[in-house]
Amino acid sequence: KKEFLSHNLPSVDIAINSGLNKKTIHNMFNSSTREIVINASSKHYDALFEVIRNLVETERDLDLSLTIKFKGVSIDLNVSESLIVINTLAVKRAEIRGGLWSTAGKRVEKPLMQTLCKLYRVPNNNYAARIKGKEIEDSDFEREIDFYLIVGDLQHKCEVKLMGIGNPESADAVIARRSKVFIADKLSERNKRQLDSLGVEWVELRSELGFRRFETVLSNLRIPHSNFVDNFDEKMESIFNEIFK
Repeated sequence: KKEFLSHNLPSVDIAINSGLNKKTIHNMFNSSTREIVINASSKHYDALFEVIRNLVETERDLDLSLTIKFKGVSIDLNVSESLIVINTLAVKRAEIRGGLWSTAGKRVEKPLMQTLCKLYRVPNNNYAARIKGKEIEDSDFEREIDFYLIVGDLQHKCEVKLMGIGNPESADAVIARRSKVFIADKLSERNKRQLDSLGVEWVELRSELGFRRFETVLSNLRIPHSNFVDNFDEKMESIFNEIFK
């Protein structure tokens, strides 16, 4: 514990070594200052170690050991230590994977929303992509953007999230960003109920209807549009040529 939760480490590493991550701690305490991260990590590490200790004492047949080698020096870990290390690696992997998916979601947001709007022939003045309230250029593709569906004086913020099934943070993310439209690759039934209760329009891209539910979203928000054209492949090629020119 002394090495894993050393105060000399960055707070993000302290959290991960305890089996948490800074985002989880922030959600728990509505803050992720270094002091809070250290205190939360210490308590969680103790709780985790106690669970592992009880598991080892209960499961007498459990036999596991890890040998860590670094620059010619090797350390053999007992069962409890091995499980702590494995848990830490799992948390780190999840954090990296989550970060990559989040980045991918932001990068795909503008072209995906543009494609959906063009498929249903939404007029150009009824949607916009902005950075901090400013119109963005194609050169800003990799910068974080906000996408809006517009009707009259109303600007409905859209959010794209690649998250897999059952992510409990979906509704929280929508509340925090005040999004009116939520586009995801996969949504659990619980996610859908949460979004419906919030009055948020949603599209689940991997579902049977997939992107076609976007037409319902446009209708509900009274965004001018046309019915979907069946020659999908031809239409998509034309749209991609326009977006990625």
